[in-house]
Amino acid sequence: MPLDASDTTWIIVATGLVMMMTPALGFFEAGLLRSKNSLSVIMQTFSGLAILSALWFILGFTMVYGQTLSGIIGGSDWLFFNGVPHEEALSYAPTIPGITFASYMMMLAVITPLLMTGAIAERTKWSAFLVLMIAWSIFIYYPLAHWVWGKGGWLAQIGVFDFAGGIVIHTSAGMSSLAAAIVLKRRKNFGTALLLPHNIPLAVIGASLLWLGWFGFNAGSGFITGALASNVLLVTHIGSAMGAIVWMLLSWKRSGRASLTAVINGALVGLVAVTPSAAYITAQNAFFLAIIAGLISYFAMILFKEKLKIDDALDVGAVHGVTGITGSLAVGFIASNAINHSVPNGLLMGGGPALLQAQAIGVGVAIILGFGGTLIISKIINKIMGLRVKEAEEDICLDITQHAEKAYLE
Repeated sequence: MPLDASDTTWIIVATGLVMMMTPALGFFEAGLLRSKNSLSVIMQTFSGLAILSALWFILGFTMVYGQTLSGIIGGSDWLFFNGVPHEEALSYAPTIPGITFASYMMMLAVITPLLMTGAIAERTKWSAFLVLMIAWSIFIYYPLAHWVWGKGGWLAQIGVFDFAGGIVIHTSAGMSSLAAAIVLKRRKNFGTALLLPHNIPLAVIGASLLWLGWFGFNAGSGFITGALASNVLLVTHIGSAMGAIVWMLLSWKRSGRASLTAVINGALVGLVAVTPSAAYITAQNAFFLAIIAGLISYFAMILFKEKLKIDDALDVGAVHGVTGITGSLAVGFIASNAINHSVPNGLLMGGGPALLQAQAIGVGVAIILGFGGTLIISKIINKIMGLRVKEAEEDICLDITQHAEKAYLE
């Protein structure tokens, strides 16, 4: 199949949109943290963008998409992108150059581990953070991505579908966030008013850029223009809108005042909810899926934070993990062959239970690998070099003690 200029152009644009999501994540998180630690989380996301891009270029792409070794991991075919074609396509995306596909997938590989920054904020050593991000990518993200997205990956072989990363990205990173937060333990003064957001408008700017970038994240994951990308964009937007509305109404009911912080978190919930199924469902089904995911994730947030007292600083476990699970399982119920001929019908669309069973296995594997693997990695790092800053450093602020810089002048 010849390369298509319009497909290539769109994926180049989509790559830029997804790249923008990483600094946007930093703005979103910084605004929801205390001012004294706002620069530290921006440093984590921005330095992560550089380091994880290099890691993908050196090792990640070939581990995920190289010739499979017994369905477990990709071989060394494309170390340092060596041999990735410039003027020919790979079978993963037959109408765009191989390097365009590899570059687009780089941006997904970058932002996935960085989602955990919201859970471990305000108490993590920057040096330990870097080791955690690199180890997590190599031992959790790359294998899981190969199993689901790589040719011959064992989860792909049993029929798991994950269009843009509900299992590979959000379930794994969300469950990993809970594990890392547990190992790090709670911030000093956790649960008090001292931990209030310092700049909600900055967080809204970050959330707005994430919403925009998600059009590239989801609609770019089909690697073609036309009807499929158009439907995915609509599904993505409607999902985000309904997630925002659900969290807005729930916060209003719970406290008597509608919370802007809840609105922007709800918008992310809606985006996450439709990510695994965006190419397989109608906008009408996305509307109701986002409502269901919004309800489940909101009460999961209360469970984790208020009942279990897990200091997941920015609710990554609920917003990404629980919602990723919900959206990934929803594929087994509402996927439609009429929307995308590559997927079988879900249970509620006239299909049998096979797709739902496969999705449940994929979700289960991501939960075990994400939570269990991160627990092990975090404990090893903590034992060797310590994950958490000293109490005195936490009191002063991470901006000064970790980076000798301040986000704001006195």
